[in-house]
Amino acid sequence: MVTRQARLIAVAKGDRPADLILANARVVNTFTGEVISGNVAICDDRIAGIGDYNEAKQVLDVSGRYLAPGFINGHVHLESSMLDAGQYAQAVVPHGTSAIVTDLHEIANVCGLKGMRYVLDRIRQLPLDLFLMAPSCVPATHLETSGASISPEDIRQILRWRETIGLGEVMNFPGVIHGDATVLRKIALSKGKVIDGHAPGVSGKDLSAYIAAGIGSDHESVAL
Repeated sequence: MVTRQARLIAVAKGDRPADLILANARVVNTFTGEVISGNVAICDDRIAGIGDYNEAKQVLDVSGRYLAPGFINGHVHLESSMLDAGQYAQAVVPHGTSAIVTDLHEIANVCGLKGMRYVLDRIRQLPLDLFLMAPSCVPATHLETSGASISPEDIRQILRWRETIGLGEVMNFPGVIHGDATVLRKIALSKGKVIDGHAPGVSGKDLSAYIAAGIGSDHESVAL
């Protein structure tokens, strides 16, 4: 049995017809700024190569058109758009956004895992890729009244979902700094994945403690 990887390699080498060729394309290389003319060979859902590819099950002539990677929105809370996932995709995909990285903590605050699964089920039907950051702080603090809570065991479950790439913004920075066992357990479960920070105004030794816990970024930074 020929594996998916073996098919891709064979198409890339030119030993096997591609599933689809986008012929006579002008491919924008976003790393070098060059525009490369050639045929784009596609195998399954992967680009196998760009160049002198001619054999395929289907050939689509895109003469004169530019092909470029889609935009990735690196941090968005889908629910903040006040749109259903389908309406959101309808708004952003035509303008070039093909993927989003999202922390669904707002819908999780209201509906828990059930609400998160609803969004993921909708996205899977759409031409928009979603990369999920597991909501680390639902509720954000013990002072909130929320419709649901996300426990460390819930985080363990979410981390197994195929869309999940890490732990979402750890906004309970006082809990991290003062050694709250629950929030530290969530961070420990996410070891080896991306762990986002959320610590506005934290500096000095408190910031060092926050970083020491395993936080890798902070989208709330206010100074260099």
